[in-house]
Amino acid sequence: MVGIGAGDPDQLTIQAVKALGRAEVFFVLDKGPAKDDLVRLRREILDRHLGAGDHRVVEARDPRRDRNPADAAAYAAAVEDWHDRRAELYERMILDELSEDGCGAFLVWGDPSLYDSTLRIVERVAARGRVAFDYEVIPGITSVQALAASHRVVLNRIGGPVEITTGRRLAEGFPAGVDDVVVMLDADTTFRSLDDPDLDIYWGAYLGTPDEMLMHGRVADVGSSIARTRADARRRKGWIMDIYLLRRRPPGPGAGPGPGPADHRPSAAPADADILE
Repeated sequence: MVGIGAGDPDQLTIQAVKALGRAEVFFVLDKGPAKDDLVRLRREILDRHLGAGDHRVVEARDPRRDRNPADAAAYAAAVEDWHDRRAELYERMILDELSEDGCGAFLVWGDPSLYDSTLRIVERVAARGRVAFDYEVIPGITSVQALAASHRVVLNRIGGPVEITTGRRLAEGFPAGVDDVVVMLDADTTFRSLDDPDLDIYWGAYLGTPDEMLMHGRVADVGSSIARTRADARRRKGWIMDIYLLRRRPPGPGAGPGPGPADHRPSAAPADADILE
């Protein structure tokens, strides 16, 4: 399992490039026509680092799952069922496509340890006992790191904690005991529901790709612009991967986001959005 970063082929570590060179088969999940870009980016990464080497790319259709469960229990059940069907698919791919002493690789967005199911599913395949194999995890640059780098911010205050959570959990309220929260997997722009005038947001979508979009400012000022920009981008491309940092302003005058890179507004963006490309 090779962490390949947030989308930029240059984000691969030297360790990851060496691992790609050892693999003869690369397993890729096809998530449907709307997300062809994700398969294409993986192929671009292989072309960049391996060229026309002696390797194969094996694609399989990712099992569908319920994206709108009724409650937390239904969500857990839907994910468990999805993981089971993915494990069956991974097992079949390994048995059918990999030689007995061969080496295969899954290319994982970001890092396999952070909100990704690949490692859990490979462990499940191993536990089923139909195919014996060893496996290795190569860390990658996460979207959390890419977001902080693009906005030129440090994630934590001096001596302070950072919490990483999901939009589903943020809907229950801003986490207690922290002032800096990174939110992933938020399809509902949940930050708009937070009634806190002292929250700043650092938002990014398609990080590391030519379509990268960044916005930052007080949630009360830019939240609606982010929501419109996100909806427009998802409608235009058919998919979106985004992430954001929420930061509570410290008391005192002059608190707020630091300076960002020079403002560059894509033509498709709302005129009042602080968008950096």
